[in-house]
Amino acid sequence: MNPPTQRPINPAKIFLLPNLMTAGNLIFGFLAVLKIFEGSIQRERGGGDWIHYYVVSLQCILVACVFDLLDGRLARLGGKESPFGREFDSLADIVSFGVAPALLVFKIVLYEIPHRIGWFFAVFYLLCGAVRLARFNVVATYNLGTGTRDFTGFPIPAAAGLISSITLLLLSQYQREQELTLGYAQYGLTILMIFLSFMMVSKFEYPSFKGFNWRTQFSPSKFLIFVVVLGLNILYFQWMPAVMFVTYLLYGFLRPFLSRAMRREIEEEEEGETPTSSSSPKGSLIRRYKSPSRSRR
Repeated sequence: MNPPTQRPINPAKIFLLPNLMTAGNLIFGFLAVLKIFEGSIQRERGGGDWIHYYVVSLQCILVACVFDLLDGRLARLGGKESPFGREFDSLADIVSFGVAPALLVFKIVLYEIPHRIGWFFAVFYLLCGAVRLARFNVVATYNLGTGTRDFTGFPIPAAAGLISSITLLLLSQYQREQELTLGYAQYGLTILMIFLSFMMVSKFEYPSFKGFNWRTQFSPSKFLIFVVVLGLNILYFQWMPAVMFVTYLLYGFLRPFLSRAMRREIEEEEEGETPTSSSSPKGSLIRRYKSPSRSRR
């Protein structure tokens, strides 16, 4: 297979605001890893506040999800997409949504599994996330898009957000305890990580919601729903993110059974709109070589 003959003019150009958001994603992913190590050191020393470090690490991963959401929106809003931004975002994602969640779940529950099986589960999650991001780079480089707005497989930021939000919900019950006794929840967390590993490289399709941006116009009913959901996230910040990520995960299973009109209503697709994304880990680039693009993984 030969690479495309047309290439973007100045593919290494760096646009400030979108790449600042990507840098924020990477920084908070790195902070999450640091907090995991600090919590592990405190745990080994018998410190009473070691769970606090894990909670902060989880919060850093969720903040990285917010930065990851913003960078693409800013790039598309200002027409400042670039191949450099896409590659930079991939590297940030593997740290924030691959290394950090895998290491965190390993330190909390997987290390107790005998014969180093827990180590294998954590590495398997990381490998599936890396494969997903690598698949995006191949699709973007060789222009292999299918012309849809869908993600093929569960997006890696959503996988990390789901693991982190559920783990945060579990740890919030034990923040003042010296010993972490999750009981059967630790087995559920392990199964969830394995399941999401397969989902990231699966063929299930998820909407990218790329039509939703700063210029999106809502009907009054949708605007009220948005305000209610935002308010619930503020009031019940400990468990609402888990509800939202689980809902998104389940939507991929229910989506094939919904009518096209219902999907368009939920996903904010406009009539007659020509899709510009492909079935890559976070979308793709049908018009990549018409203009510099920084599509999401």
